[in-house]
Amino acid sequence: MSDRGFCFLFSCIVILASLGAAGWLVATGQAGTVDGLFLLLTSLLVAAAFGLYVMFMIRRAMEPMEAPAPKAAKAASPAQPKAAPLVPAEKAE
Repeated sequence: MSDRGFCFLFSCIVILASLGAAGWLVATGQAGTVDGLFLLLTSLLVAAAFGLYVMFMIRRAMEPMEAPAPKAAKAASPAQPKAAPLVPAEKAE
């Protein structure tokens, strides 16, 4: 499996774990305390960050592949003349 596949699976696992932790905090009533609220917000923030990364990966994978430019056409074209300098050289007297 490629590294993109591992990153995708790891991101999905982290999203599920973060949402599970947030659900557990709400279900047990720990989200009512100040510490629990910060832990809830942190787990939701981690889930959102990894969710955005997964959305980026999916959108990137759905883009069409660009065809490489043919190199034979470049090799067959004649050499272009060298461009003149923008500032003429000064003559030393």
